[in-house]
Amino acid sequence: MGPKGKIRTEAGKILTRELKGRPTFEADDQSAMVYLLATERAKWGDKVYLESAYYLHGYWGILVDKYEEMIEKYHPGLGDDRWPLVTHFVGCKPCGKFGDYPVERCLKQMDRAFNFGDNQILQIYGFTHKSLGSRRVKRTRNETDNPLQVKDELGLLHPSFKAVKVSTS
Repeated sequence: MGPKGKIRTEAGKILTRELKGRPTFEADDQSAMVYLLATERAKWGDKVYLESAYYLHGYWGILVDKYEEMIEKYHPGLGDDRWPLVTHFVGCKPCGKFGDYPVERCLKQMDRAFNFGDNQILQIYGFTHKSLGSRRVKRTRNETDNPLQVKDELGLLHPSFKAVKVSTS
């Protein structure tokens, strides 16, 4: 979106006013794209599908401190901020150059976000992280007699692969 400054801040105010549910912050490329698609529907409508059933743009500053509450109260697939599909770390620059937030905070919260998502797969196998701040896992149920035959209700596990005949010429 270009350099920080008055223009970017004012554009952010317009985007916040026009886009329902957008938090107040400076202009960003995702919000600008949504704004263009929503306001110029006649021009872009037949060429672009605008997803609105999933919470795709979860700003990390709002979400990361709520993960434990989400785990306790909600479940995946609600389509809103109760269970984000994506946690977007806008403003974090792990390389330490020109970031808006301390590198240590960003890295710590990135680990928590990873573990939040990782738990969704681990739980299928009967495991979970001891906490979102830990890479250590613990068993939540014992299915040692046949651990790979778990129900895959979301179709995430064990994709079927087809053998392809390769010519030797």
